[in-house]
Amino acid sequence: MAITVYEKRTCTTCRKLSELFAERGIDFERVEYQVEGLGEPEIRDLVAKAGVPAADLLRMREEGARELADAGDEDAIVAAMAERPELLQRPIVVNGDRAVLARPVERVLEIL
Repeated sequence: MAITVYEKRTCTTCRKLSELFAERGIDFERVEYQVEGLGEPEIRDLVAKAGVPAADLLRMREEGARELADAGDEDAIVAAMAERPELLQRPIVVNGDRAVLARPVERVLEIL
């Protein structure tokens, strides 16, 4: 089954995840979502596969993230992530019909 990692290559945690996969000989596809962008349907799919509220995938360091999380409006959060990809936390790893926010990177082991 193909593993997909939604990442930002300059992210330290993303690089650590890449190292963990290299050590274990695991191939994966990279999606640089901050460059390529993600539409609302793709983000909803990630949220569903992770089995968490959209607010759990917000990058709280970004401006406006706290207000979005506090409002708790799933549609508004997903729309904001589609408009401003930097709001989406990283790295997110998808393996089949499951996904996990790999923070810390060892969390990825839950879906391998």
